[in-house]
Amino acid sequence: MASHRRLSSLLRLSTRRGPALRSAAATCPIYRAAPRPSPVAFLLSRAVEYATASVAASRPTPPPAKAPAGLSGKITDEFTGAGAIGKVCQVIGAVVDVRFDAGLPPILTALEVLDNQIRLVLEVAQNLGENMVRTIAMDGTEGLVRGQRVLNTGSPITMLLGWFAWQVNHVWLFIAGLAQNFLLIFSKRFLSVGLLLIVNVIGEPIDEKGEIETSHFLPIHREAPAFVEQATEQQILVTGIKVVDLLTPYQRGGKIGLFGGAGVGKTVLIMELINNVAKAHGGFSVFSGVGKRTREGNDLYREMIESGVIKLGDKQSKCALVYGQMNEPPGARARVGLTGLTVAEHFRDAEGQDVLLFIDNIFRFTQADSEVSALLGRIPSAVGYQPTLATDLGGLQERITTTKKGSITSVQAIYVPADNLTDPAPATTSVLSRQIFELGIYPAVDPLDSTSRMLSPHVLGKEHYNTARGVQKVLQNYKNLQDIIAILGMDELSEDDKSTVARARKIQRFLSQPFHVAEVFTGAPGKYVELKESVNSFQGVLDGKYDDLPEQSFYMVGGIEEVIAKAEKIAKESAS
Repeated sequence: MASHRRLSSLLRLSTRRGPALRSAAATCPIYRAAPRPSPVAFLLSRAVEYATASVAASRPTPPPAKAPAGLSGKITDEFTGAGAIGKVCQVIGAVVDVRFDAGLPPILTALEVLDNQIRLVLEVAQNLGENMVRTIAMDGTEGLVRGQRVLNTGSPITMLLGWFAWQVNHVWLFIAGLAQNFLLIFSKRFLSVGLLLIVNVIGEPIDEKGEIETSHFLPIHREAPAFVEQATEQQILVTGIKVVDLLTPYQRGGKIGLFGGAGVGKTVLIMELINNVAKAHGGFSVFSGVGKRTREGNDLYREMIESGVIKLGDKQSKCALVYGQMNEPPGARARVGLTGLTVAEHFRDAEGQDVLLFIDNIFRFTQADSEVSALLGRIPSAVGYQPTLATDLGGLQERITTTKKGSITSVQAIYVPADNLTDPAPATTSVLSRQIFELGIYPAVDPLDSTSRMLSPHVLGKEHYNTARGVQKVLQNYKNLQDIIAILGMDELSEDDKSTVARARKIQRFLSQPFHVAEVFTGAPGKYVELKESVNSFQGVLDGKYDDLPEQSFYMVGGIEEVIAKAEKIAKESAS
């Protein structure tokens, strides 16, 4: 660096003519004329010089002593007391009390236990006074003893975002930020194989594929986007699934409640949504498993590989999996939802993508917060929930929104006590019915129980709205006639009722659709149906244009053209 500064001084002095330059050239041999460098050497020297200047300019300035960040009332990623060492005073299960002689950490600061068997991260939950804080462990506290040293990291729990956080920048940022690893980062920038990330609540990789090299972090505790940054217009997120787009359209940046029992196709529907969003919109998908069983998480990962949603070694993989398992302490389960949301926020803000965020199960997220509240000695409210239920859920839900850069559309598996599906919290509900599943209609979404606030003529337009309401009316009339059919038979119905039943059965089968992720099981290629095509096809069925086609031709197809082709094939087979 010293020679670099002398060379820069020489270049400045070379523009001046005078005795000072002649005397310097005579006394110091370093100022002697040098041969002109080659173009390659010139470009490399300029790149290194530019990188050095960029690194120096990008170094953060230390926070002022009188107004430290973290005490302003807003959540930031720079807290006070970084580097301070405390000692463990008390360990009661997942609750650990730590005393600091100096550098007392604020609430939500992440602490790390030193000289421990495993990496143990603690999050400050209460300030007890007398330089003591009460923390919640993000992992098991087995083997932790009093007097063990604890490091104040000076920031909340941060989520590493890996090399893909740099994709929004130009190549010179790689040189500026990571000049010593230029070749490694350069190859990752241009020879990258897409996104496949499986981490835990503190951002550690758990997919046994090595450490993630990164210098980009985001705190999991962040403020929701300001109102001026949010997009107020209501837009539909087209999924390519007929029953969803027609009857229960998902709002771009909205929240969808996914209800259903065991074995009715929730996982398949989730994987198809991830696949369609990645292909049609080029967006990313984040799956946050809150309180999932190890078997469930492993099965989901393996099924995604088998179905092609995750392609190892392929740049088309655009999925991140974040897990807080059922056997982990409540602190990990209470924060893994925020970890997954932080990853989704990065893709929305930095990449400008339409992100699909799955949280399974949001009730377990609430349950974990309730356990943490009980460990901290708070008095529970009605039904055993924590007194901070509204604050805990609000901190998560307010961050799931659409901004001018991108959107986060959240699909949340929700357990509602007493089966109260009319709860006003979910903006859209997709109810998977076992009765429809037993009929062999996939996806088994109940078109009558499922609801959406987007089903409005002001949002969808009159054509889409009238078609959707017409489909629901026909299906409801068919449901009302089923008792009569079961007792008296079809012959006792009027001609209008017979026509209604025939069209309803065709609509019921036409709502089925082959999925891309199920190709390995069914052998039928998956279908992505555009919204306009779905509306026109179902309107034609309501108008009676396809009354002459058999019911079998409407089963497990895409658009109406495939129905006509399948009907012709059935007719030829019958004639032969």
